Amino acid sequence: MKKVILLLLVQIYIGSLAAQINTDRVLAIGRNALYFEDYVLAIQYFNQVIKSKPWLAEPYFYRAVAKINLDDYKGAEEDCSLCLERNPFLVQAYYARGIARQSQDNFAEAIEDYNKGLEFRAEDRQMLVNKAVAYIQKKDYSGAEKVFDELMASHSKYAMNYMTRGAMYLEKGDTLRALEDYDRSIELDPYYPPAYGNRAIVHYRMNNLKAALADLNEAIRLNTRENGYYINRGLVRYQMNDLRGAMADYDQVIDFDSRNLIARFNRGLLRAQVGDNNKAIEDFDVVIEEEPDNYMAYYNRAILRNETSDLSGAVLDYTTVLDKYPDFVPGYYSRAEAKRKMRDNAGADRDEWTAFRIEERVKKERAAGKNTSQTTAHDDNDSENTREQSDNNINKFNRLVVYDKEEERKSKYQSDVRGRVQDRNVKVDLEPQFVLTYYEKANPVKKLVYYDKMLEEYNDRRLLSRQLRLTNEEAPLAEAQIATHFTSINEHSAQIEQQPQNANVYFARAVDYMLVQDFAEAIKDYDKAIDTDPSFTVAYFNRAVVRYKQLEYTLSQQQVSNQLYEASAMTLNLNAQRPTVAAPAIQKNPLDNKRAYEHELILRDYNKVVQLNPGFIYAYFNRGNIFCAQRDFRAAIADYNEAILRDPDFAEAYFNRGLARLSQGDANRGIADLSKAGELGIVNAYSIIKRMTSN
Repeated sequence: MKKVILLLLVQIYIGSLAAQINTDRVLAIGRNALYFEDYVLAIQYFNQVIKSKPWLAEPYFYRAVAKINLDDYKGAEEDCSLCLERNPFLVQAYYARGIARQSQDNFAEAIEDYNKGLEFRAEDRQMLVNKAVAYIQKKDYSGAEKVFDELMASHSKYAMNYMTRGAMYLEKGDTLRALEDYDRSIELDPYYPPAYGNRAIVHYRMNNLKAALADLNEAIRLNTRENGYYINRGLVRYQMNDLRGAMADYDQVIDFDSRNLIARFNRGLLRAQVGDNNKAIEDFDVVIEEEPDNYMAYYNRAILRNETSDLSGAVLDYTTVLDKYPDFVPGYYSRAEAKRKMRDNAGADRDEWTAFRIEERVKKERAAGKNTSQTTAHDDNDSENTREQSDNNINKFNRLVVYDKEEERKSKYQSDVRGRVQDRNVKVDLEPQFVLTYYEKANPVKKLVYYDKMLEEYNDRRLLSRQLRLTNEEAPLAEAQIATHFTSINEHSAQIEQQPQNANVYFARAVDYMLVQDFAEAIKDYDKAIDTDPSFTVAYFNRAVVRYKQLEYTLSQQQVSNQLYEASAMTLNLNAQRPTVAAPAIQKNPLDNKRAYEHELILRDYNKVVQLNPGFIYAYFNRGNIFCAQRDFRAAIADYNEAILRDPDFAEAYFNRGLARLSQGDANRGIADLSKAGELGIVNAYSIIKRMTSN
């Protein structure tokens, strides 16, 4: 029902654009939403274009991309097929359908799609990589090696080729060739953390613990937020008898993610090993709360409860385990011990007698050559001291947990296929502009509420339906939020008819338009708000933000459209990042004049904000970003200086000033700024520092 209501609201909104919908405009707004990661909203716009003109191929393709990003691979596959029925020459649709099929483990058909796409674009690197991974996933290693031969011939300097092939060799058990490929990958790109993380696995399997530790240290220096590196380093340190170091790694993971169950379980074991029983129990409590069927955790907690004299709790946990594993002999003996301490001698005798009978039965079965239950005794002959997360053999209750081989395999391929298709190549870029909006993404590191007195005073007047907040990490809208803002647009339109001189109503509707990614209408309403009240500071600020968003989108789509209609090279790069704001213009093109004109309009708005409120630090920050886009780093640094002068803890300003200084060749002060940004919570700064100081 929610989806029906939402669809109706979209139809009502689009109906207000024109008597007969302008499909080009609606498609553009949908692509806007797709570009800015509002996938649910984007799908609603594409639905309307499809309903109006079902013969068009493009909306099916773009809707497929949105569905891939929402993990709806079946729906994405169907949309790509519908797209290709209408236009069989859209190479990017074969690529997207290959991703969707591969994500559903339909490897043969995914390979067919990549082959079809490669007919049009024979050396497309990403399609070749995905095709190789598909062969690996279907265990056809000879087929994968042939694809890698093609990759190496056409892209010999691409580090990811060696990374992926190294993962294949590791999966085959050929550690020496895997090591050679990881070495080559790191030689080509020494700043890619997964290469070190994967090579560490090879060293670990070869029992070269020092080399594994060194690689994991490097991976963590380059990416301080990847939990898997800390978990693996904790395991390596444990094997090296560095219990304190292993504990520190698990502490770090839990600081990042308090519900990380591998880290919790392993830390619980280590705490028990060093005699910190009460804290160990706390860790197992969390594991059991999150996984009520984790019987390994119950058994460990039972042992600890027994040692801390919580005998009734211990008996309860032992019973939970024995209900699941009725032949687990150590469980009966342990429960008998706890019962005897409670002076329940009869109960203890029953448990010991039960354990004895199971042992006698097992002896007879072994004598008769029968297989015995895995729960009757400890695996004393098994020298391993780890277990995979999915291994439910209760005898391994006291072993450290490692990632399952399947999860490890996925991580080695670095989600080349699964997950978000446009965010695979991380680029060094400025911290993005701030905006006044209602929603923001949660950030586990930067737990800040950005404050400004002017904004607080505006919110206190309660002129809007909810409070505005400052953020540079906008959150995509959920279905309920989309519906709310379409309704709000209609309500504000009715208010404007009654109060055409009310600047705040225009501003409120502009925010709604901005949130549903209709930038053209948002700018019109910001214009009206400013015309009605020339001192409306927040309207100037948001108008500048939306103008830059519209420009950013327009420039990116111009590059796409040049390919979209050319059958000879029609590939939309699904991995493309947003345009880097500091990227130089190498050649003169027709968009340069538009870019310069829009930059001038944006700068005028920020100048006005600074004139009206010289203490509004976010105007200086955003204006600094525009100067970086113009490659006027001196002016940008001056603006970041002004922002930092007013707020000495402004992490984003330090980060961007650091990048601007590096662009000027001022390495020492640039690195100092990045260090400060990292200290204040922008962890990507450390990766850049490492790159700048490694040579």
